[in-house]
Amino acid sequence: MKMSLKKLLVCIVAVCASAGISKADLAGKIETIVASQAQGKVHIAVKIVNPASGAVIYSHNASQPMIPASNMKLVTTAAALHYLGPDFTYLTGVGLVGDSIAVIGSGDPLLGDKATMQKNNLDPRWVLKDAAQILRKNNVTTISDVIVDDTVFDDEYVQPSWPKKELNHWYAAEVAGINYNGNCIEIIAETVGSKVELTIDPPTSYVKIINNCKVSATQTDTTIWGARPDGSNVITVSGVCYKKCEPVRVTIDRPQAFFGYLLAEEIKRSGVGIRGQLVEREILPQEQFKLLAVYRTPIWDVFDRCNKDSLEVAAESLLKTIAAYRQPSGKGGSWAQGKQFVSDYLVSLGVSADQFVLDDGCGLSENNRLSANILTAILLDIYKKPEWQKFKETLAVGGEDGTVGKFFNEPKYRGKIFAKTGYIGGVKSLSGVCTTEAGDRVFSIITNKTNGESRQAINNIVKAIIDESR
Repeated sequence: MKMSLKKLLVCIVAVCASAGISKADLAGKIETIVASQAQGKVHIAVKIVNPASGAVIYSHNASQPMIPASNMKLVTTAAALHYLGPDFTYLTGVGLVGDSIAVIGSGDPLLGDKATMQKNNLDPRWVLKDAAQILRKNNVTTISDVIVDDTVFDDEYVQPSWPKKELNHWYAAEVAGINYNGNCIEIIAETVGSKVELTIDPPTSYVKIINNCKVSATQTDTTIWGARPDGSNVITVSGVCYKKCEPVRVTIDRPQAFFGYLLAEEIKRSGVGIRGQLVEREILPQEQFKLLAVYRTPIWDVFDRCNKDSLEVAAESLLKTIAAYRQPSGKGGSWAQGKQFVSDYLVSLGVSADQFVLDDGCGLSENNRLSANILTAILLDIYKKPEWQKFKETLAVGGEDGTVGKFFNEPKYRGKIFAKTGYIGGVKSLSGVCTTEAGDRVFSIITNKTNGESRQAINNIVKAIIDESR
């Protein structure tokens, strides 16, 4: 059946009109949400881009640098992919120097990380146990010192701008060239008779626990917390416990020494004697280092924990790793050097340098500033790379997993939003990609001076992107 030219033109006009209406409807919906937030004195920036064409679908305040919270992790992982490459692998070496066992760190943030070990069906303590057993396999019955070399990074373990009151919390753990269990211990409280008993994981005498917990008379009043002074591993645990409390994670001081101490304890349990002490120093090139084992962590495992689960120590280790591995020595990676390399990467994307300020790799610092332009530029840069699909899989998935697993549960949204959340006091953000019927849509939404409606407002903007693309 032939269609007349007049009817064909009418159809074309109708299709074009409907496309225009859809875009206008999307802009209208977002403007309503933005206006509502602005009325509540919230600062909000939004940018939505079609990555296939590069066309900007919607933009509001997109060049304004704002506090990004954990959206900073997108910058860090993108820069790490750029500088280190998709095949980069952290390598932690264990061997002998004379009659001492030595560990040479690579900055790996995931040694003993429970989530990573569970994903790979491994005991979180397997590296410690394996290193101890290797001595037995090599007929070593006694060693002198346990040497830990974490000089791949500098000796600044705490980011100077992080809030002092947060430093006991898992998300503000110290960062070293050798890290273990997120550089935290887990404290478990349980009521036994008339008192509260505490256990720690991993079990170790590296820390000293002071138990100030009391038995709770009611089930609703049951919580504990741990605190330690700066530079100390004496942890005072306070609070009340009814029967059993949710485990609490507390940071430790000097992560490389923590790993070395745990290794020494494991070696003793394996039956090998230690007559020396724990030593923190660099293994020099002229020393005869006999390599016994290498423990590997692919960069993609780190991206996964960084983006999907928002693990701060993963992001900060990546930042310092960029710095270290861009040096001829491959050592001494610092926050200052890492920030400079990341800055160079952002400028190379064509975004103005006045649209960002970098202070850390994870977004915990309130001194960071990013524009929505920068976050979409980063995502578009990776989108064009062969590794895009693999990178997308490191993002949290709406309604399914990670930090957006509890959002977007409706069938029409579930599994279609791949994003990185951000949250610190007064800041909420979300950046990523939506899979829609009209194709992918890259987006970035940042809110500062937030109110109780800001998270829902962000989610509603993302839902509108999918709704208006149907």
